[in-house]
Amino acid sequence: MRKPSTTILHYTAPPVVGGVEAVIWAHTRIFAEHGYPVTVMAGRGDASALPSNTAFMTIPEIDSQHPQIMQLSALLEQGQVGDDFGRLTEYLTNTLAAKLEGCENLIVHNILTKHFNLPLTVAIHNLIDSRVIRHCIAWCHDFTWTSPNSRSKVHPGYPWDLLRTYRRDVTYVVVSKRRQTTLATLLGCQDQSIQVIYNGVEPKTLLGLSDEGCSLIDRLDLIESDLVLVMPVRVTQAKNIEFALGVVAELKAQGCLPKLIVTGPPDPHDSQSMEYFRELQALRKKLKIEKEARFVFESGHDPEVPYTVELNVVGDLLRICDAMFMPSHREGFGMPVLEAGLIGVPVICTKIPAAEEIGGDDVLQFESDEEPAKVAATILTHLGHSSEYRLRRRVRQHYTWRALFRRQIEPLLNTRSGREESGV
Repeated sequence: MRKPSTTILHYTAPPVVGGVEAVIWAHTRIFAEHGYPVTVMAGRGDASALPSNTAFMTIPEIDSQHPQIMQLSALLEQGQVGDDFGRLTEYLTNTLAAKLEGCENLIVHNILTKHFNLPLTVAIHNLIDSRVIRHCIAWCHDFTWTSPNSRSKVHPGYPWDLLRTYRRDVTYVVVSKRRQTTLATLLGCQDQSIQVIYNGVEPKTLLGLSDEGCSLIDRLDLIESDLVLVMPVRVTQAKNIEFALGVVAELKAQGCLPKLIVTGPPDPHDSQSMEYFRELQALRKKLKIEKEARFVFESGHDPEVPYTVELNVVGDLLRICDAMFMPSHREGFGMPVLEAGLIGVPVICTKIPAAEEIGGDDVLQFESDEEPAKVAATILTHLGHSSEYRLRRRVRQHYTWRALFRRQIEPLLNTRSGREESGV
């Protein structure tokens, strides 16, 4: 099904550095990733600084730092509407009308609430009135009328009052509940008339994940999980993987949505190793945790083709996980304890040399013959007391750009404006 087009409008765009520009970059990337045609329109910017599959259009007079706009703004801040105000407003109205023909969604950042380019603000209102703009989404980061630094630069009357005028045919978005209340008070509307969509993060960029690692993380569906445990080990009986499967089953039974990832493969040339692997697969099925317990070995693009990864991808998995889990019967040393420690990932393991001699009290240790139910409960209690874990899980599940797009942004792109819905 064809997806609606969106134009994102702001005074400037990347490579200009700024908070709004960073949001625009993230939006264009996630829109394109989900197949939505997206165009950025700005007074200053460069197409090369935007994600691929993003169109870019420039109108110099949109820039708040355009010489003519700056001259007008200086007068407006003194309460004077300059002689060129009407001419520039008409020019922007006509130019935008031609550029926005066929656009189904227009996202304007700050233009309806900030004073930086009032001819542009008036032009947007004109185009909404004339129905050239069919669905306007006003992403409001800041508000001049309530800002201690900017309040003195606006005055009662036209055109300044447009910055505190509520329109039922505009979808308003703010970035926090506090801003929601502030804007609702300013516009004289109900809080519920303004949507709150928080800013998001991009795990790939922030955690330095590789393309292969990101693809694997998506296939394993790790981002949405309550608890991600990574076992950076090969599939051998010494690693006590059957015990780990039991722990996962108990975590699931206790209301958690866990994921256990075993990164290493069995030895395809060793019949005993492959037999152990098949036994683990059978046990996993018996415990009904086929979605919760995953082997990287079987998680390639084609599940029938054995899949192995290099150490850098194991590092990707460790950076996205909540704990490194290692219930080994025995280890000569236990290198994953050091790897997880360097990354800053909690370590939960049996009493192996690296844990006892190096990790000490900074590692959660247990006996290899403990009951899985007891270990599962211990894990939940231990991590549940960690504010770092609770915040990481919350951000991972709800505040990545992908999660925000699917839950809140995408529905906006497929919703007509209040005016169209009411038949006005």
